[in-house]
Amino acid sequence: MVSHTEENYLKAIFKLSEKDKISASTNAISKEMNTSAASVTDMLKRLAEKDLINYEKYKGVTLTKKGNTLATNLIRCHRLWEVFLLEKLDFSWDEVHDIAEQLEHIKSDKLTERLDRFLEYPKFDPHGDPIPDAEGNFTYRKQVLLNDLKENEKGIVVGVNEHSSSFLQYLDRHHLNLGAQIKVLEHFDYDSSKKINLNDQADLILSSKVCQNLFIQKS
Repeated sequence: MVSHTEENYLKAIFKLSEKDKISASTNAISKEMNTSAASVTDMLKRLAEKDLINYEKYKGVTLTKKGNTLATNLIRCHRLWEVFLLEKLDFSWDEVHDIAEQLEHIKSDKLTERLDRFLEYPKFDPHGDPIPDAEGNFTYRKQVLLNDLKENEKGIVVGVNEHSSSFLQYLDRHHLNLGAQIKVLEHFDYDSSKKINLNDQADLILSSKVCQNLFIQKS
């Protein structure tokens, strides 16, 4: 048996490895899980004993085939529940993550398959993250951070790089939701902020932090 805490560690290692395309360090896992490095080391030893990770002290962590399958299934369940909560129960995109964190641990392949079918097999969750299919395949698309768009370039908001409630609520207030159309009008070297036009209507000045956390599909 794998505990909920162990599952959360597997998911964290998967995300860190996927993001950086390298093994996850103990310090990165500690930051992701918001716990001490000593606690992380103890957990990694347990996961290694269960053949869920490849762990060698000071050399980082990777998932075994078994660990990768468990992590992928967790992510699939989590993101499907997020879609369900937003589309069918009218939760907002800043509310769904914490609830999905609890629902993802329900161990029922039949429930997951029926949920996927009921939602008509969505490819992306409410935050723009890809949802793996039953075989663990992700659908990826070409996207860049708004920070990388140059003046006069256009695009559509397709995802967020930060999932905090405060950030998502900030985006809501400025109507910077998925599907919003953006054109970069001006880049300010002083603080790396940008002036954009939103949906051919309002002009906004966005901070560098916001630009570093919005994924755009160029158009």
